[in-house]
Amino acid sequence: MKNKIRVLVVEDNPRYREVIALALKQEPDIELAGEFGTAEIALRSLRDRVGGELPDLVLLDLHLPGMDGLEALPRFLAAAPAAKMMILTQSDNEADVLRAISLGASGYLLKSSTVGTITDGIRSVMKGGASLDAGVARFILSTLKARLSKSSSDGLLTERQREILALLGEGLLKKEIAERLRISYATVDEHVAHIYERLGVRNAPAAVNQAHQLGIFPSGGHRDRQSGMGG
Repeated sequence: MKNKIRVLVVEDNPRYREVIALALKQEPDIELAGEFGTAEIALRSLRDRVGGELPDLVLLDLHLPGMDGLEALPRFLAAAPAAKMMILTQSDNEADVLRAISLGASGYLLKSSTVGTITDGIRSVMKGGASLDAGVARFILSTLKARLSKSSSDGLLTERQREILALLGEGLLKKEIAERLRISYATVDEHVAHIYERLGVRNAPAAVNQAHQLGIFPSGGHRDRQSGMGG
């Protein structure tokens, strides 16, 4: 049987943490690797797991007592380099969204999300994609569109790479992009790797955020999708 996705939950609200923990335990392909009320205790737990199993994904709240989620995020990545970081918070503050993504978060969901959205988001992130709340995705895309003016960064990506970047921003997975553009999955995968390398990022949300910062976006429109962002 395929190994379960080990998820570490860092959430200070005990009732909400219990709800999430119980929901994860109901999923046959997900294993609760631990639940903590503060980032400091969670990080200490990871440091103590010498030779033990580390989580595959950390589900992290932003507003925590003591060390907040944004401060803790890079520390979790240092303690568990292979783990994916997924934000689960009440904050839809634009600065929090962009900061979390720039620090390496592969997903950003609000606590208003359904349990199904959260578990589906975990699976999407572990498949190499990402998961963004629909409102957060629309914000990122709208800010990206606001920077359509040409800049000195236009030559950073090829036309095809900018096209693929736009589809990543719409939430398409690599397989879906390949079908949309009628090219092979391997070709899409190679282009995505080059996009990440040239933009200096590690995942799709960070690529879209970096494109926003640089003013990069392909010509032509595209439609918004209220789904997870695929990478």
